[in-house]
Amino acid sequence: MIDWDDVRFFLAIARGGSVRAAAGRLAVNHSTVLRRIAQLERRLGAHLFEKLPAGYRLTEAGEEVLELAEQMEASSHQLETRVFGRDQSVRGLLRVTLAPTLATHLLMPDLAEFARLHPDIELDILSSGELANLTNREADLAIRVVYDRKTLPLNLHGLKGPELFGSVYMARTRLAAWRAGVPDPVRWIVISSDGIQDWARGGEVRATGAPFKVTDGEAQIMAVRQGLGITTLPCFVGDADPLLVRAPGADLHLYGTLWLLTQGETRKTKRVRLLTDFVSSRLATYAPLLAGLSRTRD
Repeated sequence: MIDWDDVRFFLAIARGGSVRAAAGRLAVNHSTVLRRIAQLERRLGAHLFEKLPAGYRLTEAGEEVLELAEQMEASSHQLETRVFGRDQSVRGLLRVTLAPTLATHLLMPDLAEFARLHPDIELDILSSGELANLTNREADLAIRVVYDRKTLPLNLHGLKGPELFGSVYMARTRLAAWRAGVPDPVRWIVISSDGIQDWARGGEVRATGAPFKVTDGEAQIMAVRQGLGITTLPCFVGDADPLLVRAPGADLHLYGTLWLLTQGETRKTKRVRLLTDFVSSRLATYAPLLAGLSRTRD
């Protein structure tokens, strides 16, 4: 009899292309992945992967198993979500996925308050730039910035929230030095994968030095506080930071709209409804800050 857990390990390698990727996705060590795959191959009596210098490639038998494994996965997730959707208790696990900046600079106090109000709910906050798959139950509620409503998956239920704007920011001390004509170069502080957006180039402060690149939002914020130069930030981050100020002439830019997303069956669960209503209410009160119309968080 095939063990579903073995199939999960097979799918992780097939999708990630390597034992390392599969181990990271499943939060286990390399030897566990290899042992599970060897166990599945023994039960099926076939080799499922060909090991290459660049990683693992499915054999012909592996390709056939992949199609059936994905069907098993879909059936498993459907069973989980249907049962979960009938759960009307306020006890148990609740996974929430959102961008790190939204968690750290806006909603963490509210999520902490929700946890205090409902002590029997185990909150699992997945603050990551990667999009969790709600259909596969990687999360129960997603708080996402959506640029185009048409991109929302049809199988998800969406509750629309406020619009999110951003602008160009710099340290107050750096602005004072710039106005005083201090010759230190002004740098663009950018997250490596993003670069400098066209909308951000039109202000009065011009970059004169080489860009300063970072890999995450927190490093970006810390760098601009140090007076290195200018950077783009959501208004709820930049306007709420007493050390930062909008660069002269900087316009507001619409990043997108915040949406609370749930999967069809999952949203029927009482604890998911409780959290969705709670977060939606809080986001409504933050609408002026998110739109760049308020310099403080009320």
